[in-house]
Amino acid sequence: MAFADNLRQLPSVAHIAALRLLDASGREVASIPNAPGKTGSLTVYAALAAKHGGINEAAAREGLELFAEHTEDARQHPGNHPNIDRLFDVIASGQSLTVQIDPQT
Repeated sequence: MAFADNLRQLPSVAHIAALRLLDASGREVASIPNAPGKTGSLTVYAALAAKHGGINEAAAREGLELFAEHTEDARQHPGNHPNIDRLFDVIASGQSLTVQIDPQT
């Protein structure tokens, strides 16, 4: 399935202002805002966190499937898709990320 089709299957993120990713020490390593050009990644990460309790290796593998055609592009062009690159890093390192949701106000 294409990325756009996958997104339609995932829960809405209208209630989320941003999603923050924390490493094992609690340091914020990334933030994904609910903004144009980022909402797709936010949707994927929020669904993965809800299902897996964070971004672990299983979540990262599922995320790569959800990103569909963008995953191969990310493999071929490291740096162009940082939210997909991060999933590759979780798989390679075995280090999980904690997810914090900032609600819309």
